[in-house]
Amino acid sequence: MERYRTLPHTADGKFQAFGRTLEEAFGNAALALASLMWDWEALGPRVRRTVRVAGIDREQLLVKFLTEVIYLFETKGFLLGRVRGLRLRPRGGGFDLEARLEGETLADAHRLHGDVKAVTYSDLKIEEGDGFTVQVVVDM
Repeated sequence: MERYRTLPHTADGKFQAFGRTLEEAFGNAALALASLMWDWEALGPRVRRTVRVAGIDREQLLVKFLTEVIYLFETKGFLLGRVRGLRLRPRGGGFDLEARLEGETLADAHRLHGDVKAVTYSDLKIEEGDGFTVQVVVDM
């Protein structure tokens, strides 16, 4: 199954990510986000970070999760390379997400090719059919 695909957008970045489960689609969305800034496939699991976010619905949960990837890059120089053990759980009137992110710390050997400033709610979609598709637009 294809993990993700980038889509044309006039000013910003846009992608769709896919998964057999919603958790897999969220994990692939994080990799699609990373692909707009660096080559995540070239990274090893040298650094591990645990991420926990909560949201009132799946859309907010996705935005918060992807925003955490940007935050870790901007504040810790963390380059995402893998998403492991991502779990979504219903909580009260919303959802919790926990995931282990693996990657490397930014160094001279790494090449950046983009800069994502923020994840937006513009044209955000989570669709269920034969698996799950999430669509995200980011501000670059």
